[in-house]
Amino acid sequence: MERSGEHERQSFRELLDQANDLSTSSLRDEVVQSLYQTSQQICQKTVRFTKSKEDKKTERLDAIFTSPIWGFPIMLAMLGLIFYLTIAGANVPSSMLASFFTWLEDYISMAFTALNSPDWLHGVLVLGLYRGTTWVISVMLPPMAIFFPTFALLESYGYLPRVAFNMDRLFKKVGAHGKQSLTMAMGFGCNAAAVLSTRIIESPRERMLAILTNNFVPCNGRWGTLIVLASLFMAAGFTGGMQTLISSGVIVGIVIFGIFVTFVVSWVLSKTMLKGVPTHYTLELPPYRRPKFFDTVVRSSLNKSYAVLMRAIKIAAPAGVLTWVFANIYIGDTSIFMYGVNFLDPFAQSLGLDGYILLAFILGLPANEVVLPILLMGYLSTGSMLEVDNLADLKNIFLDQGWTWLTALNMMLFSLLHYPCGTTLINIYKETKSYKWTFVAFIIPTVIALGVTFAVAQLVRGMGWV
Repeated sequence: MERSGEHERQSFRELLDQANDLSTSSLRDEVVQSLYQTSQQICQKTVRFTKSKEDKKTERLDAIFTSPIWGFPIMLAMLGLIFYLTIAGANVPSSMLASFFTWLEDYISMAFTALNSPDWLHGVLVLGLYRGTTWVISVMLPPMAIFFPTFALLESYGYLPRVAFNMDRLFKKVGAHGKQSLTMAMGFGCNAAAVLSTRIIESPRERMLAILTNNFVPCNGRWGTLIVLASLFMAAGFTGGMQTLISSGVIVGIVIFGIFVTFVVSWVLSKTMLKGVPTHYTLELPPYRRPKFFDTVVRSSLNKSYAVLMRAIKIAAPAGVLTWVFANIYIGDTSIFMYGVNFLDPFAQSLGLDGYILLAFILGLPANEVVLPILLMGYLSTGSMLEVDNLADLKNIFLDQGWTWLTALNMMLFSLLHYPCGTTLINIYKETKSYKWTFVAFIIPTVIALGVTFAVAQLVRGMGWV
């Protein structure tokens, strides 16, 4: 009887081990793969079909674009090419728009003078509202008009699903869902829209992972800051096409770092607050097709660019007015704006930044697009968002404030990693219906941004590199 009981216990343990094995993701993958192989075998025996030229072309291209060896290098090259085109193509129209708005401002100011309007009204409406809004337009519109259509062409051609296929393996390893690569790609345009796009992920746990980590890819509101600082400081020793190439490489590096942080945070959350096993993701790859160039470009330029620009203007306009008010109301001999700068400066210096930069990010919570204009306003101490004629003037302003390449690098890192904008936070609350998860979405990137910039600043200073 004792031997019989021992045998039963051993059999039970063996069954328990088998049950545990059945719960592993690798076995589930084998089951799914076996089902597809069986289906393919049945199809081969019962269905007769001939491959068209398009099918053969798709298979040849997929062998390259989804290759474990070439897939990721091609992705990085595509990303670099998009940034190169965006940077190279946006500089001239941005300068032209800025010059036009400056010319128009002169006539608006003349009209205020002719009407004998009070100085405070001219300051609020022209130096605050008008300059803040036109800065956003001149900085944002040209890059968007290039970035969005380029991405849309890749999507129309059928390449973006291949990106999701390549990224699926990485997201699965960190406990996330392969579809998160699609929502992450949308975050390059707007993080607020990307939060809404997480609805394509069926699993609540994996959808929450996508929501909490989407902020680590730079949205369109941050492209202006990244592009300007990379051009001014990271490629300062180069000119012409080489300068654009170096700037593009730096931005690609920043983006890769953001994706790396996405993976790390996803892995940590999947092991702690959001434990679970990633669900299986089956992605049907569409055939490659020649994109309708004109329709795609027009639709992306007009619809997407216009929608994002209107959102930015609605937020930038009141932010410009508020900033002007803070800079022109004095308590004693110091403006409210400068009180904030002086309070934040000691802490900001430990991050490799300064009080102006940190206050600009705080006031820029409604929209990342207004961070750089607010920063310039503070540096120039005029109480208004001044325009600059060219990038050389802009760099001189930064250098006069004691900027080094470390300041530029840490501002880029802080811009990449810091808390989501106000619109994104509102969308996170609407999607999660939870103040807790909205706060988590705010505090995680904030802590990471502070930690990374502090570590970089202490390392660079400790090594004597600045």
